[in-house]
Amino acid sequence: MITTQLLIDLMLILTCSWILGSVFKQFGLPAMVGQLIAGLALGPPILGIIQPSHALELFAEIGIFLVMFHTGMELDMRSMMQNAGAAIIVAACGFILPFLLGVGVCLFFDGTLYQSLFVGLGLSITAIAVQSVILHDMGLATSRVGHIVIGAAIMDDILSLMTLSVLLGITRNGSLEIMPMLLILFKVTVFFVGTFYVGNWLVPKLRFKFHKKEAQAFTLAILVALSMALMAELAGLHMIIGAFLAGQLMRHESFYDEAVHKAIFDRFYGLSYGSLVPIFFATLSFHIELTGTWDFTIFTLTLTFAAIFGKLFGCGIAAKSFGLSGWESAVIGFGMNGRGAVELVVVAVVLAHSTELINAGILTSPLLTETQFTALVLMAFATTIMAPFGLKGVIHVGCRMDERLRICQITSSEESHNRQSDD
Repeated sequence: MITTQLLIDLMLILTCSWILGSVFKQFGLPAMVGQLIAGLALGPPILGIIQPSHALELFAEIGIFLVMFHTGMELDMRSMMQNAGAAIIVAACGFILPFLLGVGVCLFFDGTLYQSLFVGLGLSITAIAVQSVILHDMGLATSRVGHIVIGAAIMDDILSLMTLSVLLGITRNGSLEIMPMLLILFKVTVFFVGTFYVGNWLVPKLRFKFHKKEAQAFTLAILVALSMALMAELAGLHMIIGAFLAGQLMRHESFYDEAVHKAIFDRFYGLSYGSLVPIFFATLSFHIELTGTWDFTIFTLTLTFAAIFGKLFGCGIAAKSFGLSGWESAVIGFGMNGRGAVELVVVAVVLAHSTELINAGILTSPLLTETQFTALVLMAFATTIMAPFGLKGVIHVGCRMDERLRICQITSSEESHNRQSDD
């Protein structure tokens, strides 16, 4: 239900996000940084003017749903598949190293084995939606680097959810269950292979197109996105994976001509980046609970450093082995560092599962303590903010050292385009 308070909250979030986002864009940084800070200031961590609500969470989730569909329409899967090998290796290395570091850090700070495993999982996650926004804002979404980062983020999401399922099974039964893990792997395989089959065999056989019928084409796009999101959830994946693959299907020329395609593309851009994505980043900041104890500060800083180091070196070294320059490998390492929606979804699942097992008498201590939960949220917030700064800094220094880098040409072209748009 739309209430007066909800309308006020939305107006405050969008106004502050717009102002702060514009300020950061003047310095060549993504607007999402300002949107995160807007949420931090308006929400419970600082001023407490806006409180979390189910309605705001719904708006945020719809925003990420739409932005992932838009990303799917924007990216050429055939070009991405050319870098599939690099994306898989980058994802694997960028998952394993942060996981091991997270487990080690939590054990060092007296966490139990179960707690350490779930903290390690939290460090391993990369938020696809966050990376999509950053890469789009910097003009790198359709580059080779962008394809590797998005492809690796998708694989990282799959690895994270599979690992989550395995860990939940271990905590429930006290042992590793092979069959549930194989079932999840089977569902994932069927979902992706099925989507690829439909997109490359069935869709080209369709003989209808929407000519000057943007409204009908938009309705079809929403229906396909919802259907793919539902199938993703049934397969044990996050809905945003389904939205991304739906965007891939709907970019096919069998559906509509170029003019209608551009109209649909622009509508999804306006709905996502222009209105709902700022709500997502603002509400992401609401989950932070600031505390000033020395032990908590040291634990959070150590955990954040492990998360950054693990992604930067795990992904960067893997990318370097595929012939990318050191600077481009660093861009991929920083690009994979942002966390966000998936991180919080996983943490929420773990907390609910922990409460269920404690109530059933299976566990005597939680799978995540309040300190560990807050540290993970702060780590996700810090790395999400750090990702665009790191990307911008690495590209700037790299281009000063070697102007021939492909990423320099792309970002230079994007900056020129943005200046012309502002004028």
